Amino acid sequence: MKRLFDIFFSLFFVIILSPIFFLVVLFVVIDTGFPFLFVQKRVGKNGQIFKMFKFRTMTINKEAKQGTFDVGDVRRVTTVGKILRKTKLDELPQLFNVLFGSMSFVGPRPEVQKWVDIYPERWAFVHTVKPGITDNASIVFRNEEEILAASDEPIICYKNEILPRKLELYEEYIRKNSFWGDILIIIRTFSSVLFK
Repeated sequence: MKRLFDIFFSLFFVIILSPIFFLVVLFVVIDTGFPFLFVQKRVGKNGQIFKMFKFRTMTINKEAKQGTFDVGDVRRVTTVGKILRKTKLDELPQLFNVLFGSMSFVGPRPEVQKWVDIYPERWAFVHTVKPGITDNASIVFRNEEEILAASDEPIICYKNEILPRKLELYEEYIRKNSFWGDILIIIRTFSSVLFK
C-alpha cells in the first residue's frame, strides 16, 4: 500500500506542480546560473548509495556532491536559495526519488556517508526501511540551520546533540511504523511549513 501511495501521489504532484518546478528552475538560473539541480550521494535502504535531488540553493562546491556536509555553514546560500529553503521548495525534486523508488514520502531522512559512519550500528537499524522526504525529525528540527548557525561548535553540536536525537526519532518511527501514521506525519509537515 505504501509503495502504491508513493507512486500515485509522486506522479500526481509532479504533474500538478510542474508550473512551480518551471518557475523555481527559472529563478535559480537567473540568480546564479546552471545547474539548477543539486545532486548528492546519500545512504538509503540496506546501506545502498543513491543520488538525492534538490533544487540548488548554494553556490557550487564540487566536494558537496561527493557527500561533504558543512553543518551550520550558510555563507554559500544564494538569494533565491534562502527562499527555497525557508519554504522547503528546494525539496520538490525528491518527488522523482520517490517515483523512481529510492525514497518514500515518509521515512528517516537519508544522510551522507560521513555521518552514517559516526553511529554505524544505529544507522544499520534505520536503513532497514526506505528513507523519506519527511518524518518526525524533519518537523522537530525544521529550524536546524538556525540552531547550527548559532552554535559556537556546529559540527560538535550536530554530532553530539542533533544527530543522536534524530536517530532516536528514526528508531521510534520504525518501531511504530504504520500507513496512517505516515499520513499524520504528512499532515503535520504541511502544517509546519504553512503555519510556522
